[in-house]
Amino acid sequence: MSARRKKYWSREVTLHSAALQLEDRVFTLRSPRAIAESLRRSAEASQQRKGTPFQSAMSMLTFYVNRAGTNLTPSRRRTLEQAKDELRKLYGRSSALPAHS
Repeated sequence: MSARRKKYWSREVTLHSAALQLEDRVFTLRSPRAIAESLRRSAEASQQRKGTPFQSAMSMLTFYVNRAGTNLTPSRRRTLEQAKDELRKLYGRSSALPAHS
């Protein structure tokens, strides 16, 4: 491969999603609550989403976690999983699943 960086379709989706305009570096925030609030703002502002704001925000977060895969450190994965719980709280959706450890 040449000196150019590899292009990944998942990066393009994260940066330029048609459904959500994400705030800069949202997935690098340290606080699960801050991540959830940022995703909520983006989902609420979006005019192009197909589902509810909750569905759009949760889908983007899940997409990011799944695409990052083994490249996430355990502590980062934990933070992002906690952000899912925070997102559920923000939208008044209780989780029937046990808390993540």
